Parts: sequence; C-alpha cells; structure tokens
Amino acid sequence: MRLLFLGDVMGRSGRRAITETLPGLRDRLRLDFVVVNGENASNGMGLTAAHAKLLLEAGADVITLGDHAFDQKDMLQACEAEPRILRPLNYAKAAPGRGARVFDVPGGRRILVAQVLGQVFMKRAFADPFSAVDTVLKTHPLGGMVNASLIDMHCEATSEKMAMGHFCDGRASVVVGTHTHVPTADATILPRGTAYQTDAGMSGDYDSVIGMQKEEPMRRFITGMPKARFEPANGAATLSGLYVETDDRTGKATRVEPVREGGRLTPTGPA
Repeated sequence: MRLLFLGDVMGRSGRRAITETLPGLRDRLRLDFVVVNGENASNGMGLTAAHAKLLLEAGADVITLGDHAFDQKDMLQACEAEPRILRPLNYAKAAPGRGARVFDVPGGRRILVAQVLGQVFMKRAFADPFSAVDTVLKTHPLGGMVNASLIDMHCEATSEKMAMGHFCDGRASVVVGTHTHVPTADATILPRGTAYQTDAGMSGDYDSVIGMQKEEPMRRFITGMPKARFEPANGAATLSGLYVETDDRTGKATRVEPVREGGRLTPTGPA
C-alpha cells in the first residue's frame, strides 16, 4: 500500500498548498491512501466544516485533528456527520466523533487510522495515550482485520512521540508525530517494521514562526508583552509529510521517505 501523511495544515496558505499540490501528488506517487492533519487549517486555530470539505475534495481520504479539534464550533457536528474526520482517541468519552476508524482502500484492502494526544507539556491533561492506542491495535491486528494502520501522535515532547513509536513497533504500519510544525530528520523503519517520524512538519508558510506571522511572536519573545493577535503567515507554503509503502500481507513498512513539496524547504520525497 502506498500511503502519504501530510502534517498540520496551517491557515489559508496551507489550504491553498493542499488544493493546488495534492491532486498531482496523488497521481505522481500513485497513492492508495492519504491522511492529512487539518487541525490548524482555519485561521491557525481548528478546522471548519467548509475547510474540511475543501481538504477532502482535494484528495485527502482522512483528516485528523488534535488539541484544537473543537476550536471551531461547527466541528462538534461535522465530526459526527463526516466519518472521514477523526478527533483525538483519548478525548473525553462524551466528545463527539471518533478517534479511530477502519477505512476501505482500493483493491479490497483496509486501513486503520487513529489519532491520539500526548500528555507531556500539553496545556490540559488528556487520558493515557498509550493504553488508548494499545486497545485499538489489539482489536485491529496487522495481517488480520487490517492490511495497514497509521497512528498520528499529536503532542509536544519528542520523547513521548518516540516512546509511542517503539510502543507500536511491529503492531502499526506507521507512527508519525504532529503538533510542533517543524519536520524532523529521523524518518526510519523501526526494528519490527513500523515506519516512524517524530514530526511530519507543517503544511504552510515556513517564512514564519511555526506558521504565524513573525512580528508578534518575536515581539513577545523579546519584550514579554503581547500587542496583537497571532495571525497565520500567508506566503508560499510547503507541503510536509511522510511517504510510506507497506506490505499488504504483513502490514509492515517496506519504504519510508519524508516529503517536501513546493514553498521554501528543500524538496524531498520519492521520485
């Protein structure tokens, strides 16, 4: 299976990059399935139903959210109505929507996609991500119920993301980190066959401070005082993510490469 995961879509610039670049990328890489983290796609804070529709129409098969999942209030209804939108698995049980779901893939194959929030350095406490993921993976074993599985680990601490990668090694096809908006240089296949990257990076304008216009974040760092709201940077966007190939029989990863398309970062990815 040929999989593509794209990191946090940031504002108008990130949405534009998805709509303009993803259709061609699907064709060029002959992708079977695409997962996009969209939790910052609407003005850098959450995702609206209209913008979710835009990302899905551009070629995303699934949209994952994160700690800003419900910043846009219409997402409370949208993630119930649209099964292709996943909120975090370890949110409160009463939260709308689901954090994991199995999706059909062309050729009679199936893939599990799940998202979970980390606990370290996050602004609020969430339920244990490891036990949440463990339950889902035990009920959806590779080579059994599903041909592949992908876990989006949305959190701040690189150590927590790495721990999740090793925790899932051999049980998930892909574990990929999101949230920090900076792509890491550690894409690898772990010893038992799980593709891993600590952070897929941001799909947005990198002439910024993690996707926001530079002036206000810099002012706050220098003076310690806010003056204006953070606003998403709207220059040329780079699509950042992870490309993975898996064995349909075992679900293990056979190839993994970071992806950079357009914008300001040095292009990378499969030919």
